[in-house]
Amino acid sequence: MNAFLKYGFILFLFAMLDACISTYQKLDIEVYETSANGNKLKKLNEFISSEKKATIILMPEETFQTITGFGGSFTEASAHLLNRLSKANRDKIIEAYFGEGGAKYSLTRTHMNSCDFSLNHYSYAPVEGDTGLKNFSIEEDREDIIPMIKDAMATSRDGFKLLASPWTAPPWMKDNKDWRGGKLLSEYYDTWAMFFSKYIDAYKAEGIDIWGITVENEPLGNDNNWESMHYTAEEMTEFVQTYLGPRLEADEKSHIKILGYDQNREHLKHWVDVMYKNEASSKYYDGTAIHWYASTFEVFPDELQYAHKKAPSKHLIQTEACVDSEVPKWQDDQWYWSKEATDWGWDWAPEKDKHLHPKYAPVNRYARDIIGCLNNWVDGWIDWNMVLDKQGGPNWFKNWCVAPVIVDPEKDEVYFTPIYYVLTHFSKFIRPGATRIGFNNSDESLMVTAAQNPDETIAVVIFNPDSEARNITLTLDDKSTDISINAQAIQTVVIQMQ
Repeated sequence: MNAFLKYGFILFLFAMLDACISTYQKLDIEVYETSANGNKLKKLNEFISSEKKATIILMPEETFQTITGFGGSFTEASAHLLNRLSKANRDKIIEAYFGEGGAKYSLTRTHMNSCDFSLNHYSYAPVEGDTGLKNFSIEEDREDIIPMIKDAMATSRDGFKLLASPWTAPPWMKDNKDWRGGKLLSEYYDTWAMFFSKYIDAYKAEGIDIWGITVENEPLGNDNNWESMHYTAEEMTEFVQTYLGPRLEADEKSHIKILGYDQNREHLKHWVDVMYKNEASSKYYDGTAIHWYASTFEVFPDELQYAHKKAPSKHLIQTEACVDSEVPKWQDDQWYWSKEATDWGWDWAPEKDKHLHPKYAPVNRYARDIIGCLNNWVDGWIDWNMVLDKQGGPNWFKNWCVAPVIVDPEKDEVYFTPIYYVLTHFSKFIRPGATRIGFNNSDESLMVTAAQNPDETIAVVIFNPDSEARNITLTLDDKSTDISINAQAIQTVVIQMQ
C-alpha cells in the first residue's frame, strides 16, 4: 500500500471511529435506581457486567395516551399525623412528595365527607332535611386536610391536580339511614348533585381548585364495613346524566372533570358499556376511575384495553391503591422487597378468585401495576394515604394499610419505605402532558414503559424483579448506549434529546 493510500485509510478509520463516538455520545442519559441492595433513587454512573443481556429499542414515532399525572391522596388520617409531627418532619414529608427534589406529585385525591381513613364519621351536610344545604360547611376539613393541601400547593412549583371522591352521602339522604351501604333516595338526587357544587365552591373559597370528582368511591360496596353508598352502573349514569352533569353545567362548572365507576377493574367492561352507551349517557363523563384491589398481580389488560376502545378520548385513571390488610413494617426495607405481604383476598376471596390473591412483594406490586397500567392506556395513577402510623392508621374501622411514608408521632420519627421511591420513579420523571411512546423489549422478564415529556426528554422506566442483574443496550434511532440494572431493581433512564 503506497503512503498516500495508507494515510487515506488511517484518516478513514479515524473518521469512522469519530462518527461512532459521536453517535454514542448523542444519547445523553441519566440513570436512577432503587433496588433491594439498598439503592434509593441513586444516580448511577458506573454499570456492572452481567451474562444476561437485553435490548430495548425506543420508538418515539409510535404514540399512545397523554399522561395526566401521578400522586397520592390527602386523607384526614395523613393530615392529622402531619399535625402531630415537628415542623421539621412535617416539612420534610411535604417536600418529599411535592418539592423539586422529591416526587413532584402532579395528580392527587381527597375524600368528600368522611371515609375509613378519617378519625370519625362526618358530613358537610349534617342537618337532616336540609335539602337546600343551607347548613353546608367544610369546617371539619379546616384543621387537618386543608392545611396539608395548602402546604403542598406552596411547595409544588408546577402545581398539581386534585380529584375529590365521596364515600357516602349523609345518612339522612339514604334508604338505610346508615353511613355504611344503602342507596341514595331518589328524592335527594338533586340535593346530592348540589352538594358537589357547594363543595367545589367551598374549596375554591379556601384557594383550592378542584380539578375533578368521582361520583362515588366503590359503588359496588365493601360489605358495609365503612362509609359507602351503592349504585348500579345504570343508576350512576342516570344520576350523572340527569342531575350531576346539568347541575355543574348550570353552576358554570363544566370544566370540572367527572369520572365514573371508581372501583376494581374486573367489572370495568360492564360499567363502560353503560356509561358510554350513547351520546346522551356519555355527555357528562370525562373518564373512568379504577382501583387495583381485584388482584395483587393481575393488571386486567383486556379490561383496560376495552375501556379505552369504548371511549378513546376519555380519561382512564387509577384513583386508589395500597398494600391493604397489612400493618406496616417499620424500618425494614427488605420486607417491601420480599414475597410476604397478603391482601384482603388472601383470607376472604372466594375459591375461584384465590389465584388472584397470592402472597406478593409490595415493591413488585407497585412497579408491575403502574407499568402495566401505563402500557394499557391508563393516563393517571394515584396512591392512597400519603402518610400512616406504625399501626397502619389512624382508621376508625381499624382497616390497617401501608403508606409510602410511615411515621411514629410519639417519637417524631419518619420512615420512607421503598414504595415511596418506586412511586417517585414515575411521578418525578414522567410529567403531566407526556406522551407514552412505543418500544421493543427483547427480555420478557423485564417490565418496561416509556414516555416523552413536554420538554422533549424521554423517561424509560425498567423493572427487573429477577434475582439476576441485566446488561441492557438502549437504542433510540441510530444511537445506542449500554447500561445495567441490578437484581430486584427499578430504574428510570432519562434521555436528553439533542
